[in-house]
Amino acid sequence: MLILRLAWADMIRDRFFLFCNAAVMVGILVPLLVLFGVKNGVYTALIGEMLADPANLQIDTAGNVTLSEADIAPLRDWPEIAFLTPKVRGQFDYVNLRPVDGRRIRAALMVPTGAGDPTLPDGAMLAEGEVAVSAQLAEQLELQAGDAVQLITQAEDRPRQLVLDKRIGLVLDPGATSGRAVLAPFETLSLIEAFYDSYSLPEYGIEGSRELAERVPAYAGLRIYAHRLEDLSALQSRVESELGLGTTANTRAVDSLLGLGRKLNMALAGTAVLAALGLGAALVLGFWSDVARKRGVLAGIALIGVPSRQLALFPVIQAGLTACIGLILSFAIFLVAGQGAEALFGQGLPGAAPLVLLQPGQALAIAVAVLVLVVVAAGAAAWSALRLDPASVLREAA
Repeated sequence: MLILRLAWADMIRDRFFLFCNAAVMVGILVPLLVLFGVKNGVYTALIGEMLADPANLQIDTAGNVTLSEADIAPLRDWPEIAFLTPKVRGQFDYVNLRPVDGRRIRAALMVPTGAGDPTLPDGAMLAEGEVAVSAQLAEQLELQAGDAVQLITQAEDRPRQLVLDKRIGLVLDPGATSGRAVLAPFETLSLIEAFYDSYSLPEYGIEGSRELAERVPAYAGLRIYAHRLEDLSALQSRVESELGLGTTANTRAVDSLLGLGRKLNMALAGTAVLAALGLGAALVLGFWSDVARKRGVLAGIALIGVPSRQLALFPVIQAGLTACIGLILSFAIFLVAGQGAEALFGQGLPGAAPLVLLQPGQALAIAVAVLVLVVVAAGAAAWSALRLDPASVLREAA
């Protein structure tokens, strides 16, 4: 295209003005990119640290209540809930755990679990007869996956202990759950609760005052996990409203971090708007003055037969090329500045996360926004070129 070649040739001839316009863009874009990258890096690291602890997504009912399957069935279809399991009464969720081939024994908290539990590794499932144990309990009893263990429960009014033979299916990571804990299907905890309630368990040789077939299933609470941190607060309120009971969750810390992210986004958005206004004003004046300075050149181009509409594209094309050069320089300097910031201040972020982070999609969106801004800023110059009268310009020059 002729007008494109002429615009490029003119830019190369007036390299000083090209450099000035590109320098304006670089001076505004690079600090913004660094601020945006640091905000992304720090906030992503904090969110990652919070998500690394599944307890930050957990909602537990407070105290012992009585819930039926009809009470909790609607909750199973809520899209905000990633995992849900009922709980037994709090006084019955402790057991003693002992390796089959060992003498040491430790008291541990029994936690109901199941497929999809965020406390378990992604995709992990416990086979029948398997339990998962916390890292602390595994270390104290020198347990590893595949070891045979016994869960031992003793009630004061029962002549015999309840002994459940299990196998270690998983040893959890240290950050998955704290303290000494055994994660097992709810049915295991329900069986232990039935033992304490004096039901007969003939399969385990235990006689009681009530038959197990007469037991009415009831739950003493719920253990719930939200899909996202953003869902936690609203989900907690909805559970309390639906079930009419109190709950506990790490809502305050989660809301505080999410609020910090929103405030940072608002501050950056305000800064970006002001910077865009400043950059737009500078570019409008720059491109307008370029057209005024090049009226003779544009008049000569018009006289060789270039239509006025194509002539109006002359400053727009130059603006777009200037924007591309400015963006290339800005991102190159941003990468260097980001590496410098990492070297000076990047140590100590959770999980060795990067201090400066800019996703490809974000970089593309910034580049498109800058190109649109520059082209719009060049519109005033294009309007000036469109109104140009070659004969008048040449007469004035003569």
